Amino acid sequence: MSFAEYEVKDMIAVITMNRPSALNALNSEVLDDLNAVIDAVDLKTIRCLIITGAGEKSFVAGADIGEMSALTKEEGIAFSKKGNDLFRKIETLPIPVIAAVNGYALGGGCELSMACDFRIASENAVFGQPETGLGITPGFGGTQRLARLIGAGAAKQMIYTARNIKADEAMRIGLVNSVVPADQLMAAAEKIAGQIAKNAPIAVANAKAAINEGIQKPMEEAESIEEHRFGSCFETHDQKEGMSAFLEKRKDKNFINQ
Repeated sequence: MSFAEYEVKDMIAVITMNRPSALNALNSEVLDDLNAVIDAVDLKTIRCLIITGAGEKSFVAGADIGEMSALTKEEGIAFSKKGNDLFRKIETLPIPVIAAVNGYALGGGCELSMACDFRIASENAVFGQPETGLGITPGFGGTQRLARLIGAGAAKQMIYTARNIKADEAMRIGLVNSVVPADQLMAAAEKIAGQIAKNAPIAVANAKAAINEGIQKPMEEAESIEEHRFGSCFETHDQKEGMSAFLEKRKDKNFINQ
């Protein structure tokens, strides 16, 4: 059994973290399974990816403390790199990735959700970086992405105190985009994914890359990135189709990712 189950619904794929007996906690085997599934996503046909957790209690409740407790310093560095490399792969996929956060998103789970493009949370979702209470720092991007998402001051307070926050507070500080009842979570995520899938994949991929590449650059460099991403959409089938449909007042568009 894989700890990362994969399902395709038309042009939308869903990865379900599937280790409910451990609240979907991340150990080396879970990370390997997730990495293999990510590598297997058909980026030519899939236009949006959703990541969620099995069961009603947890998205991912963190990294496996039992495994981490015995690590040496060098093994700790290697384990952090293993998670960081995987989450960076998710962050830079040319298709949008939505985190549908059901329940606990703690430690590595919060970090996994932040590697996604945005987060939709159930009302019972709980976010946190509890690592300082365990004698360590966040190791899968938490010290970097959290500060970029909610600001350095708020991220420092959340990490230093190891305090968990509920979904409504996570939305207030900008960590999640929306909060919905638990029984509506996947429907809400799939609705947004469907809206994304209707648009030109080339345009969406270039928009994602422009944002990711430019967000930490000075404005002049960032605008240059945008100019090149904008220009690269031209002379493609999808650009010609999208503009032809607009000029011809057609609602149906035949985007083919070319």
